[in-house]
Amino acid sequence: MAQLDVREKLAILADAAKYDASCASSGTTRRSSAGGKGLGSTEGMGICHAYAPDGRCISLLKILLTNSCVFDCHYCINRKSSNVRRARFTAEEVVQLTLSFYRRNYIEGLFLSSGIIRSSNYTMEQIVEVARSLREDHDFRGYIHLKTIPDADPELVHQAGLHADRVSINVELPTTQGLTRLAPEKSAVRIEGAMGDMRGAIDDLSDAKKRYKSAPRFAPAGQSTQMIVGADAATDGDIVRRASTLYDRFRLRRVYYSAFSPIPHPSAVLPLQRPPLMREHRLYQSDWLMRFYDYRPDEVVAAADDATGMLPLDIDPKLAWALKFRDRFPVDVNRAPREMLLRVPGLGVKAVNSIVTARRWRQLRLSDISRLTVSVAKVRPFLIAVDWRPTLLTDRADLRSLVTPRSEQLELFAA
Repeated sequence: MAQLDVREKLAILADAAKYDASCASSGTTRRSSAGGKGLGSTEGMGICHAYAPDGRCISLLKILLTNSCVFDCHYCINRKSSNVRRARFTAEEVVQLTLSFYRRNYIEGLFLSSGIIRSSNYTMEQIVEVARSLREDHDFRGYIHLKTIPDADPELVHQAGLHADRVSINVELPTTQGLTRLAPEKSAVRIEGAMGDMRGAIDDLSDAKKRYKSAPRFAPAGQSTQMIVGADAATDGDIVRRASTLYDRFRLRRVYYSAFSPIPHPSAVLPLQRPPLMREHRLYQSDWLMRFYDYRPDEVVAAADDATGMLPLDIDPKLAWALKFRDRFPVDVNRAPREMLLRVPGLGVKAVNSIVTARRWRQLRLSDISRLTVSVAKVRPFLIAVDWRPTLLTDRADLRSLVTPRSEQLELFAA
């Protein structure tokens, strides 16, 4: 490998990290260096932006330790047989980059992943050393997210959890068949075993923290994972079911979806074109329905096309479900239970909470609902208010065309 300076390595390894979507920084505990103790808190090139639950934008240095890899996964640009320029940071270089970027107010934390060099254990040792040095040698109190390696020794993965705010282990592909075909060196059993071990450690140390103040923090922001969408034959229904299983079994904070992107010198087994980015977006909306709108996985899957198993791209899954099950509508905003109001297209969680609170004191009109939603036209066919009843509107054959958002060409220089 040619000798590169740190700036050249940063350009290569920051670009190589762009394929990893799971770098949100929500859910961690608060730490502060106020009072002159420690460096950083949890409150450009290689910098990504994530958002905390309260809406704050958090900047993270997002890089790979190296883009060299002993594995040959067909879908990965950094695979062993790929003809890309290689680079590798030392652990100390990553530590100094993180500290330098923080002192310049560029970042508030680090997202670190890596290709596999030498062995899984060796690579995991280097990743852990970065986090250990930041925490123990430099008293760094900012956010750290580490990508862990399922094949590594469980003790090394445990050490990662002791130093990081969040850890993630990628399941890579939605189905075992897809993983076997496109990443034969990886094992779904080992991946899920590592995720199960991490869940157990998080639960154990969380319980210990409640009983003993001296118990160490362990991945307070939990664990997450990522699935590649469109590299194999998995349908949206397959992906939704897989995500639901992962949430239930491993109590993940997030499942991220990354649309497959064609890479230079691709393998012959890969599709020639990337899936529509809108497909990725619809999967995130489906994920939201399960996590915040109390939809069961089978309900979300029911919104997909029966023949293809794919969610519609022109409308969101919530609207698709409502159009498919019109017998559930319209619902009375003044009497319907909260769980049914959450299924009305155009009403979000905040709007539904406002409706439930307001109707304790008075009967709601359509004008009241219009102030809680962006598009009252989308809402009207599905609800009843004091002064509004959709009569035959809900049963119209052309209802979908009436409620589908119209595409508009944006102007480049519009005021």
